[in-house]
Amino acid sequence: MDDIPLTPKPGPLPGPAPVETPLDASSQALAEALRSSFVIVKFVMLVLVAVFLASGFFTVGPQQQAIILRFGRPLAQGQQGLLGPALHWSFPYPIDEPVIVSITGLQQVQSSVGWYATTREKELAGNEEVIPFGTPMNPVVDGYAITADTNIVHVRATLTYHISDPINYVFGFVNASNAVRNSLDNALLYAASRFKVDDILVRDVFGFKDAVQARATRLIQERHLGVTVEECVVRSKPPRQLQAAFQSVIDAELRRSKLIAEARGYEIQTTNGAGADASSRIKLAEAERARFVDDISSRAKQFQDLLPRYDENPSLFAQQRLAATLGSVMTNVQDKIFLPEKRQELRLMLNRPPAKPNEGNQ
Repeated sequence: MDDIPLTPKPGPLPGPAPVETPLDASSQALAEALRSSFVIVKFVMLVLVAVFLASGFFTVGPQQQAIILRFGRPLAQGQQGLLGPALHWSFPYPIDEPVIVSITGLQQVQSSVGWYATTREKELAGNEEVIPFGTPMNPVVDGYAITADTNIVHVRATLTYHISDPINYVFGFVNASNAVRNSLDNALLYAASRFKVDDILVRDVFGFKDAVQARATRLIQERHLGVTVEECVVRSKPPRQLQAAFQSVIDAELRRSKLIAEARGYEIQTTNGAGADASSRIKLAEAERARFVDDISSRAKQFQDLLPRYDENPSLFAQQRLAATLGSVMTNVQDKIFLPEKRQELRLMLNRPPAKPNEGNQ
């Protein structure tokens, strides 16, 4: 049986190809509708992709700079990552996220760590609550600062700045504006502890303001916040419980300053008047001295000119001078009698005395 060759079983004989069954009208319409839908879906997807990519365009203004974040990290490091004013493109969110920072626009933070509890509406309306004298202050809601002379004062500051280093400002801190505010709080309390209450409120208001700004600027620079301080405005008020007492002191200080200013004005006026009078008198004396010196000089010159003539004939010179002098003295005299130098007695009876009446005839 082993030697019997095995023959393969004959397979099916090849026959004609099967004939496709024609689709009915509804199936054909459905197929065409699906094909059309796929075309529309592809077109819509292309439009959505185009819109998605087009949404990546953004504009950086003339006073702004931008930083592109890719999955939360800067696309480039340092100044290379800063984009200037122009039209830029990046992958839309959530791939990329452009952060636009204003580099010249002014921003403000306000420190109210030393201010009492109130609202902006009440401050603008001027109808804040009046606290009577003797009412204790609630430190839970009312802020304050302690001065160098261990008094309490309410202080508040507003700091104006602009961003000078956008990278440090955006990536160096979670919220850089809060860091700026913390620096301002520190500066406000630190400066208040170095000034007396009278200096903060009345005597050295600008000095206190400059001290707050200098301290805040130094802290911001040390912490590399990437901002530049423009201005610091400081406002100070005494505790509301002592408003009347402080107002009396302020009024007295103002009256004192006014009286001192008036006294100094009178002093300046009197001193200027005396100075002007002294200057006038000195000028008049100088003019009189100059005139007197000129007169004496002219007379001395005249005598010097006459001296040679006198030396030639003193007697004749004396007679000539006497005649000239008498002529000038007796200009208005009608009858002039000149007596020579010789001593001769001449008696003239110009008016005879009236005759006395005869006593016998009476």
